[in-house]
Amino acid sequence: MMNRLGRDFFCRPSIQVSKDILGKFIAVGENRGMVVETEAYIGPQDKASHAFGGKVTERNRVEYLEGGFVYIYLVYGMYWQLNITTDGKGYPGCFLIRALDCGGDIKKTNGPGKLCRHLGLDNSFYGEDVAESGRIWFEDSRNRYSIASSPRIGIDYAGPYWSRRKLRFYIKDYEKYLPMPTS
Repeated sequence: MMNRLGRDFFCRPSIQVSKDILGKFIAVGENRGMVVETEAYIGPQDKASHAFGGKVTERNRVEYLEGGFVYIYLVYGMYWQLNITTDGKGYPGCFLIRALDCGGDIKKTNGPGKLCRHLGLDNSFYGEDVAESGRIWFEDSRNRYSIASSPRIGIDYAGPYWSRRKLRFYIKDYEKYLPMPTS
């Protein structure tokens, strides 16, 4: 096993963690994949965040924990979305993992729902601590990549300012495998 990422890595602003996690590995049991695409959700001012305006619900309560906890939820009644909390306790920052390279056909893991299905992630991981868990964690790598950014995908509901901010980050070499924003 490579060096496991600890709490300090995640207890930083979501934009920085969203960039720095690129090229690192996620491990879920025996399954591993390199993170190649993320989106940052930067707290209560972010109209695309589930915590916009300081909202706390049963679904998003984990967002208010310190960095390094799994925030997973279902969209459209069928696709799990894997987020990891960032920042300090009480501040609801997080990043969404949008794509992985699992050493094979990236088309199987180039979307949030696809990668959760591939790794077997579901609501049983909600609130899991990636700094301590034996089920899910992140591993460091010394690999360095060119990083690109674009607007996040599928958040037009957040209005023009938030839907156009470049808070989506990806390893440039993977661009041809990833969906691109339409607006």
